[in-house]
Amino acid sequence: MKSVTIERERYVDSVLLLFATREVKALPGIREAVVALATPANREALARIGFVSPDLDRAGANDLVIALEGETAEALGTAAARAREILARREEHRPEEGSRPATLREAIRLLPGANLVLLSVPGAYAAREALLALRKGLHVMLFSDNVPLEDEIALKKEALERGLLLMGPDCGTAIVAGKPLGFANVVRRGRIGVVGASGTGIQEVTSLVDRLGGGISHALGTGGHDLSEAVGGVMAEFCLRALAEDEATEAIVLLSKRPAPAVGQRLLSVLEKTGKPGIVHFLGDGEKPPHGSLVFPGSLAAVARWACESVGLLIPLEGLPDADLDLLAEKETKGLAKGQTSLRGYFCGGTLAQEAWHLLARHGFALPSNVATDPKLKVEDEGGAAGDVLLDLGDDRFTRGRPHPMIEPSLRDERIPIAAEDPRVAVILVDLVLGNGAHLDPAAGLAEAAARAKKTVAARGGSLSVVASVTGTEGDPQGYSRQRRTLEEAGVRVLDTNEEAAHLAVAILRRLSRGGRRPG
Repeated sequence: MKSVTIERERYVDSVLLLFATREVKALPGIREAVVALATPANREALARIGFVSPDLDRAGANDLVIALEGETAEALGTAAARAREILARREEHRPEEGSRPATLREAIRLLPGANLVLLSVPGAYAAREALLALRKGLHVMLFSDNVPLEDEIALKKEALERGLLLMGPDCGTAIVAGKPLGFANVVRRGRIGVVGASGTGIQEVTSLVDRLGGGISHALGTGGHDLSEAVGGVMAEFCLRALAEDEATEAIVLLSKRPAPAVGQRLLSVLEKTGKPGIVHFLGDGEKPPHGSLVFPGSLAAVARWACESVGLLIPLEGLPDADLDLLAEKETKGLAKGQTSLRGYFCGGTLAQEAWHLLARHGFALPSNVATDPKLKVEDEGGAAGDVLLDLGDDRFTRGRPHPMIEPSLRDERIPIAAEDPRVAVILVDLVLGNGAHLDPAAGLAEAAARAKKTVAARGGSLSVVASVTGTEGDPQGYSRQRRTLEEAGVRVLDTNEEAAHLAVAILRRLSRGGRRPG
């Protein structure tokens, strides 16, 4: 039984909508619940799961939709009332009308001393708002995605002419003068600057620097397209030069997917000419020999260690030795049933998914994946894979009409018990990303999903290894130690870094290969 209710011209903040959806969906007798604005993408997503009505077809992007599926009319009525109660109660605590600017121009008028604007509007409108901000003399962090490439090029040209930052489009993470923006972690201030075209790459490095005792001066995102041939790395170069002139920055990290060759060479030259130690990691590249003042670590964790060493910090030994990983692998594979040979990887962080895939591939385990660089291994979802698969669930294909899994990790958590029903699965590899903007307790849902999955496998006489890393710090709203403890109490094997988690997965797969379980 389904119901669709439309409330005209009732704009509600997306975080509140997510909270209402989650609360209502947990009510007895409710099978599905969506509390959202009637944007074209949301209407399309609702239609895909069976919510159709003439009123919904006519609804606009500022209209509120409460779409419910339940067992009885009474359950639907209770759920609709609960949704309205949540929205009304939260809206009572909003600032007085007039203190919430409706436009960028009003915001600038209310905060005349501001020098940076974070924009998160639909891609169709993002360039217009960003251009207005630049022409008002404001640095811009452009969180919006789906911004046309020609608009990005034009905006960055405008920014450079005005001597301003244009971080993005699709820039999810930055730390400016100690202030975390977007999906950034709470880290101490320090002497290490970061320029990154990868959001969760910045998060992993800055969090590890903090946990190693170092600090971050600034972490500047460029957006994923910046180092392409078309854009030319212009904002990455601007950021490198800015950090070179910043007295608080003593070492500079450069992170990105593999750039266009000419762009990469130019940026390396710029970085070397800064005269400051440079730590460079292009995702997928292994460790390379140093060149002048530049070093090229082979992982995000190694980047953090090199960055700390470059400013004179003494840090712990690098990673777990192979013998310890093999011992852990032995424990994690104890009790496997015949036929358990496969790995499933479910990641919320795109850069973390790519790093894990490349590390596995480097050791002979190139898995089918939506981040695979080999076209023969490229899959959109696990339905196209035979046993093994590793997925970036933050990809646009999975988030169309749904929140990003860092905001609402149920997109990942739902898959883990389902994977456990496949008798081939021996190990599940996951990430957990903390920080501002992320879910306030992601470990709870992951722990519950892992416990259910382990119980399912044990009931048929096998065992299941769930391997995770946690990207975050003690200062994050979720609390690094608290989140880690929740996972460990549920039997999840938690490693210190994404690299170590991937290496444990390699050790497990090697053990299965040596035992004749896996081909090759």
